[in-house]
Amino acid sequence: MKILITSEWYSPVINGVVTSIINLKKELQHLGHDVRILTLSNQKKSFRQNEVTYISSLGIGKIYPGARITLSTNDKYLDELIAWQPDVIHTQCEFSTFRLAKYIAKHCGAPIIHTYHTVYEDYTHYFSPNRKWGKAMVAVFTKKVLKHATYVIAPTDKVQSLLKGYGVTQEISVIPTGIYLHQFTKKIQNRTKQQLRQQLGLSPNQRLLLFVGRLAKEKNLEEIIRYFARLNRQNLVLLIVGGGPHRHSLENYANKKNISDRVIFTGMVSPERIATYYQIGDAFVSASNSETQGLTYIEALASGLPAICREDPCLDNVIVNERNGWQYSSYEDFKEKLQWLISDKEVWQQFSKNAVESAVRNFSSTAFAQNIESIYFQAIKEHPKNHDSLPNFNQSSLNS
Repeated sequence: MKILITSEWYSPVINGVVTSIINLKKELQHLGHDVRILTLSNQKKSFRQNEVTYISSLGIGKIYPGARITLSTNDKYLDELIAWQPDVIHTQCEFSTFRLAKYIAKHCGAPIIHTYHTVYEDYTHYFSPNRKWGKAMVAVFTKKVLKHATYVIAPTDKVQSLLKGYGVTQEISVIPTGIYLHQFTKKIQNRTKQQLRQQLGLSPNQRLLLFVGRLAKEKNLEEIIRYFARLNRQNLVLLIVGGGPHRHSLENYANKKNISDRVIFTGMVSPERIATYYQIGDAFVSASNSETQGLTYIEALASGLPAICREDPCLDNVIVNERNGWQYSSYEDFKEKLQWLISDKEVWQQFSKNAVESAVRNFSSTAFAQNIESIYFQAIKEHPKNHDSLPNFNQSSLNS
């Protein structure tokens, strides 16, 4: 099967959407499919690099940091993709690349499958002065975009319910995003972990709370910093891994709380090194309610790191209370659970073991790709275009 995946973001950008696409591409290729990527170039020219087509674009960072847009469909690289004749187009974003996907689908007759990654109503502060108006705009926009998709994929029940509330009438399948887990489940050598702790200036007796993710307002990191300050435990350090537009504000906030000596901002860390950061931690922490699933939560669990995170429906099948961590609802709740976790070695070890087991059982990239593949075949089967090659290239032959 020829599969075109489209996204505003792709490598070398590091975020949850890109991680999901990279893992999906790799697993679909293992299943025998021909997979190509269509994304936006970070410059005013288009080019192709191996299986990835980059379309020229312009930066619109004033709307959202790092955002880009393209307007023209008059591009030889788009013509190449049309000539390639994809059997299915899997869109991952709702803006420029979705419009390009529609253009390609119109010319080659392929169905569009769309994964809804982002809860935009949590990002209304970027484009609307009024949250209520912003949510209404998101609902109208989302419904208008998704009417062009044959199937919609939601990573959690939370997102499925949200889309139904917007009035989306397309069939919505809930498929948790899968992760290539080996790099996280593989045990890092103690020497490597000790070297990282030394580089970060950590003493042997200091315990470590870890956040990994984009530093943006919607991540609600102020709450974690505020709670951390209230704990007032001198042997506890908060390590914030990632970059983003809100970093300077967070650094100022930590300084205001007089804890800047115990809060470490690392900036961006390469994917090849991130597993070591997880494995030196004592607990993964997050206060975000803007996640559709939260891939860093799963990475943390796969690394054996128990999680203590703000209660959120998207985490109901990810963080299981009293098994691999807790979902907290208040400072008192956060303090109590953290104290129990880091003060009892046996509890921590059991939670760590449970964390790895739950991640491997529920979020492997192989199972994710197989579930996505079944949606592709169903969409092709129901689409008006006649796929003469499909009877000789089906799921049973691939999985036999």
